[in-house]
Amino acid sequence: MPLPTVIIPGYLAGAEPYQPLEKTLAQHGVRAFTVPLTRWSWVPTVGGRSIQPILAAIAATVAQAKAETGCDRVNLIGHSAGGWVARIYLGDTPYDVHQRDRDRPNCWSGHRHVQTLITLGTPHDSQERWTRKNLNFVNQTYPGAFHEGVRYVCVAGKAIYGDRWRTWFTYNSYQLTCGEGACWGDGITPIESAHLEGADNRILDQVYHSPRPGLAWYGTPSAVEQWVTALA
Repeated sequence: MPLPTVIIPGYLAGAEPYQPLEKTLAQHGVRAFTVPLTRWSWVPTVGGRSIQPILAAIAATVAQAKAETGCDRVNLIGHSAGGWVARIYLGDTPYDVHQRDRDRPNCWSGHRHVQTLITLGTPHDSQERWTRKNLNFVNQTYPGAFHEGVRYVCVAGKAIYGDRWRTWFTYNSYQLTCGEGACWGDGITPIESAHLEGADNRILDQVYHSPRPGLAWYGTPSAVEQWVTALA
């Protein structure tokens, strides 16, 4: 039977939009726990500030999932920014890139508790100024599929090609992330940024970054079927 799974919402997202994904996973025999965030939970992190409150919430939810199921390990699913935040949670190195965090205890070292990390449309690298301090810490401290005991599965959507004139928003989003707007991605995250060296990297055709009426996203049942086997 699959291990319990903890879902980490994307940036500025709460837990509620992930309830349909929890139900879809349940149909595959996976008991899921979404980190109980709200949009307001992310406010202290705006502008590239410390994401320590999110890390603490992940650690608490992992502990809850283990206690309620009696399992000694869990799987993680990180959507969008939730994926790179999860990579910080996995690590042993104190997250102290912000002055206010240097006297706080490290409550994670999560690789001891995690079997598989699945990231969905996660910008694992970015040229956006507000993300650099946190993402530089992630990629310099835990490059690629860093922890040998954790399976990394990185899922990217191939839905929109960035075009300076036809898909202006997407083009600029890709350019801010990887430095090149004319490429494929999920409408927000370009494929190359959603993958990690050494991971099981996957591409899903016609899958968009977030839920949109009439369009498939990573949590749509047909998309879930293409990555849920990694939780076995």
